[in-house]
This record gives sequence, C-alpha cells and structure tokens, in this order.
Amino acid sequence: MKIAVIGTGVVGRTLAARLAELEHSVAVGTRDVSATHSRMDSDGGVSFADWLAAHPDISLLDFAAAGRFGEVVVNATNGAASMQALIGVGADNLAGKVLIDVANPLDFSQGFPPTLLLKDNDSLAEEIQRGFPETRVVKTLNTVTADVMARPDLVGDGGTSVFLSGDDPAAKAVATDLLRDMGWRDIIDLGDITTARGPEMYLPLWLRVMAAQGTALFNVHVVR
Repeated sequence: MKIAVIGTGVVGRTLAARLAELEHSVAVGTRDVSATHSRMDSDGGVSFADWLAAHPDISLLDFAAAGRFGEVVVNATNGAASMQALIGVGADNLAGKVLIDVANPLDFSQGFPPTLLLKDNDSLAEEIQRGFPETRVVKTLNTVTADVMARPDLVGDGGTSVFLSGDDPAAKAVATDLLRDMGWRDIIDLGDITTARGPEMYLPLWLRVMAAQGTALFNVHVVR
C-alpha cells in the first residue's frame, strides 16, 4: 500500500520507518523539502538527510506531492499546526482517501504541562473531518508515545489497548488492518468521529503518568 506520512518529527519518522519495514511504499510529507533535508535534530545532531539515508525505501516529498502519492495518509504533525499542514496537502489530494489522525491538539503557550486547544464538545479529528468533508478521517494511536504506536509489544507484551474513532466503517477497517500489522491486538472501536474527544482528552492524564513514572513507555489496558 502507498502511505503518505505527513510530518517529519519523531512520530512521523517512527511510523514511516515501521510502515516501510512492513513493506508498504512510504513517503514522508514536509512543507519545505530542502529545509528538511538540512535540518538537525535537537536531541542527537543528526540531519534528516542522514535519517533518510538510513531508510532508503522512504521518499521525502512536499505536502502536495505526498498527498497525491498516498492511498492512505497519516497525519503525524504537531496538532496545533495540523490543519495548516493538511491545507498544504490539499483537499483534492485527500478527497476519498483514508486519513489516519494520530495527532493531539496540545497548547504549550503557557509552558508544561500543555493544555488542549480543543476539548469537551470538539476534537482535532472532528476539525479535520469538517475541514475535509470528502476525506475519511480515523482517529487512533494518539494515546501512546511514538515507539509504542509502532511497536506495541514494547509494553505489556502487546496486549494493551488502542482506540479507534471515525464515521466510515471501511476507513476504520483499513486503519484496523494497519494496526494489526504493527502488532496491536486489543483495538477498541469507540464509534463515530465525535468519540475522538475522549482519547484526545486523555492526554492530560497521560502526561502526568509519564511524569510520575519517568518514562513514556507505558499504556492502558481495558480489562473486561
């Protein structure tokens, strides 16, 4: 399957690498290809070009080209900038496609821990669905850190829970297949796109658990 991952941060790179490992054709979308090629990561001093060289099966394209490339599109951008990025991808390039939204609408303007830009009666996933009505949006994976998104067996032997929200059953089936490919087994369909409010509003708790535990490598398991 051709998959476009929009976003070049840790989440985008982690998911792109995992999807390529699973033998999907993967492109990463960025606003400025030249600037991204020369960018240095703050945590390791490694350029994105070096990362690409280590992942030769992954291509780097501008937003619009990535949107045209992908049969499925993954929104792995900063949630505060997701709408702007997807506008760059283009409504025509997203029309009819499954868009898997893994982002969170976090507001760091007042420091850490962040608050939510959208909550209670709205969510980022709903905002994306409203903005791109011909796109089939599915919310998932936003309740875990990037490494656990890609490799759920890092915690709880892969038996922890991941959630799914969306209006289109066929789009959710596509997302479910990809989740299973990555190793997720307990996939809980919450319902329509409005149910994405719950997983997004879980983030304040997730951040505090991370601080208390001193690690992001954890997840919840819904015990029946």
